[in-house]
Amino acid sequence: METFTTRVQLFNAPHRLLFFIGVCNLGLAMAWWALWLAGLQLGSPLPVPAVPPAWLHGLWMQYLVLPSFIFGFLLTVFPRWMGLPALPRWQYAGVGSGLFGAQIALLTASSGWQPGMWLALLLAALGWAFGLVVLGRLLLQEKGRTWHAWSCWSGLLMGWIGLLGFAAAATGADIRWQALSVSLGTFGLLLPIYASVAHRMFPFFAGNVVPGYQAWRPPQWLAILWGLCLLHLAGEQLQQPLATLLADAGLLLLSLYSLWRWWPRGPKPPLLSVLFYGLAWWPLAMLLYLLQDIAALAGHTGWLERAPLHALVIGLFGSLLVAMVTRVTQGHSGRALEMPVVAWIALLGLQLVALLRILALLLDDPWRWHAVAAAGWLLVLAPWLLRLGWIYWRPRADGKRD
Repeated sequence: METFTTRVQLFNAPHRLLFFIGVCNLGLAMAWWALWLAGLQLGSPLPVPAVPPAWLHGLWMQYLVLPSFIFGFLLTVFPRWMGLPALPRWQYAGVGSGLFGAQIALLTASSGWQPGMWLALLLAALGWAFGLVVLGRLLLQEKGRTWHAWSCWSGLLMGWIGLLGFAAAATGADIRWQALSVSLGTFGLLLPIYASVAHRMFPFFAGNVVPGYQAWRPPQWLAILWGLCLLHLAGEQLQQPLATLLADAGLLLLSLYSLWRWWPRGPKPPLLSVLFYGLAWWPLAMLLYLLQDIAALAGHTGWLERAPLHALVIGLFGSLLVAMVTRVTQGHSGRALEMPVVAWIALLGLQLVALLRILALLLDDPWRWHAVAAAGWLLVLAPWLLRLGWIYWRPRADGKRD
């Protein structure tokens, strides 16, 4: 008997549903943040949420927006990486329900309904935990060891701990729990997962279209990545700036060497090129972190403020989000593997937004430029997001089934 989920294309594959939720989450999150910052500039701020607005912005981006896309990708590729059957609908729908429900609850919290914060944290934690269980069962079922999958799952576990850390801070625990949440979201969740996927997929993509390309994917690379990320986290939490400096210097060298080894020489299609252009933000962001570490050792704590973080989040994570989601969406919807115009607008616009957000602290009235950057982010991404949302509701262009 045909059911609602079999009639609606949105439920045909994990990436369709979770990417659609990610599209909604990103649009809602950035609209609220842009309105909040604009309200500050105009003297008519939005209702005050249960936690500081900057906390809420960080929670939205690190633990709801980007993870929606991450879960959509991993729930799709884990079975393929391991040679296992595709997941049933109810499993990825369960993850998506938690993340989207948390987004809606957080939107009510940002509008002044205080209980929405606690409902959002509960739904996010439950949806995240369910995703960990679903993906963890796949890891236990495979006969060998897919180390990229283990690395990504470990990143999700670190993210879940970071989410609980935010919940602790929001309920009145030591404010350091919120700082831990931001650190775990960056160096425990997002950077390890983004880098692990790049290590597995970018050389694979290049090898398919660039003649003579030699893929470089040593398995010990993942261990080095995790060792440096954990050292950075330990240095931050134990307030050992020398340890953080060593970790960031190591990540800078690792990112530079990896980019050099992975970069395809010779002609390459734009949809492949944008992956490596986006990845170039990794060493740039680590250079900013390293300069910040050196300044801290010299007694200038807090120099550059959040510039290194936004180089990672907007520059690296944002650019690769546009590149990877466009690639997956084009290929899995039966469309040509090419960059549509709206994807170019999103990608190039994000470069300007990232630079503006990084340089804002050098300009007069930085918060005004933060507001401009937030509005710019929303403006350049909106056409891309609308196109994606339309595609996920539609059948494949080539008539095939997902």
